Amino acid sequence: MFDAIPDSALRRAEIAPAATAFRDHGSGQDWSFAQVNAAADAIAQGLRASGFEEGDRLAILCLNRVEFFLTLFACQKTGVILCPLNWRQPAPELIETLAGVGARAILHDVEHADTASDVARGVGADTIGIATTLAGWIEAGGPALRGAVPAQRPWYLLFSSGTTGRPKAVIQTARMAWANAINIGQAIGLTGADVSVNFLPTFHTAGINLYTLPVFLFGGASTILPKFEPETLLELIRTGAVTQFFGVPAIYQAFSLMDGIDDIDWSGLRCGCGGAPLAEPLIRFFADRGVDVLNGMGMTETGPTVFLMDPAHAGEKIGSVGKAQVLTQVRLDGVADGTLGEGELQLRGPNITPGYFGNDTATRAAFTADGWLATGDIGRRDADGYYYIVDRIKDMYISGGENVYPAEVERVLDTHPAILEAAVIGVADDRWGETGAAFVRLRPQATLDPDTLAPWCRQRLAGYKVPTHVRIVDDFPRTAAGKIRKPDLRTLFDD
Repeated sequence: MFDAIPDSALRRAEIAPAATAFRDHGSGQDWSFAQVNAAADAIAQGLRASGFEEGDRLAILCLNRVEFFLTLFACQKTGVILCPLNWRQPAPELIETLAGVGARAILHDVEHADTASDVARGVGADTIGIATTLAGWIEAGGPALRGAVPAQRPWYLLFSSGTTGRPKAVIQTARMAWANAINIGQAIGLTGADVSVNFLPTFHTAGINLYTLPVFLFGGASTILPKFEPETLLELIRTGAVTQFFGVPAIYQAFSLMDGIDDIDWSGLRCGCGGAPLAEPLIRFFADRGVDVLNGMGMTETGPTVFLMDPAHAGEKIGSVGKAQVLTQVRLDGVADGTLGEGELQLRGPNITPGYFGNDTATRAAFTADGWLATGDIGRRDADGYYYIVDRIKDMYISGGENVYPAEVERVLDTHPAILEAAVIGVADDRWGETGAAFVRLRPQATLDPDTLAPWCRQRLAGYKVPTHVRIVDDFPRTAAGKIRKPDLRTLFDD
């Protein structure tokens, strides 16, 4: 899929210069595509004047803001590699994150100036203030830049969530961005008339690619919020200021518990969900209010869109992540094409990362000998071609000689009237080798006697799948993407 791709900001500015690309919700300022491109040109010139060359890394530590995307497009123009950092992490963790990739400077907002200074000292980098230096570059302007972008040149790095150890720097390219835009765009019917809202953290693939960057590439507009603000989001939805919305399950859970949820007309909104499966009760909750929330599946390594459910089958195929989208090939390891069965999901296509920056060992380990990305997920395909994620290979445990997939048990627990969310892990057991430990978060004002859960589960699950241990928690330890950190649950269990 192409060796070179046109400069994204420049091409959108040429097609529709006066159309709105971004709206800063805090200030109310609109940025047209022409203004975005001009600012990206100015930042690109500022980076070059500061000594940045193609391949240098620029870390960025900030809440969501328009300048993040201006810098992202400036990096595409220059070949400087942007490295978004997790603002929830302390300086020592960020120093460790950058240790494997290095950075010439840390670009930061006012809120994170002190942390940025600490990180910069730790990695031997400079600091650049968004409100000072970057604003000065934009105000000064600069000559227009023109030229094609190498499709597979590293554009920015996203650090894996670290649920399995030290984060890896996943290379993102212009080719991946366009492939993702096509995958998600045709699946949700994205057009230049659409408006989305950017609130998921931009140090995560969803914060960039679901749906802000695809919306930009299709010529639509995005309202930028600094972070998740549920009341503000609901007000934008209530007033019709959002047509395309993507959230992780925790967002939809929060919405379902808010006052005024039934005062909103959801029928004009198209909603997607990823990061983890949306539980059946929540799917039905929103369906009852006129909107199908479409489950999907992807990874940082896949740009991220691979699967998405279609509205026509959302109510019929609950639990499915839909079908593979147009630019991604899927196979189940050990399962012949056109047959039923379970196997590891393996993926190939222009949306797949070329690898991990500075880590050839991890790159080789991630791909099969014939070049497919091995996801580590067990999947199955039904007779209609819809895919289901059974579980992570590493999360499966064996109880009395039987394989148990925690995700299956969690789906059942999520239907309990007192349970808002559940997570299951395998723990050592003298009799069975391993058994299940269920951590459950209760609905507001709900109560649950843990001793009653096993009998309830036995009516719905084979005996070897029923959790032996039950712990009630106020909330779960989570990654920035909202995923439950199961290694932390093991620590909680041991305590």
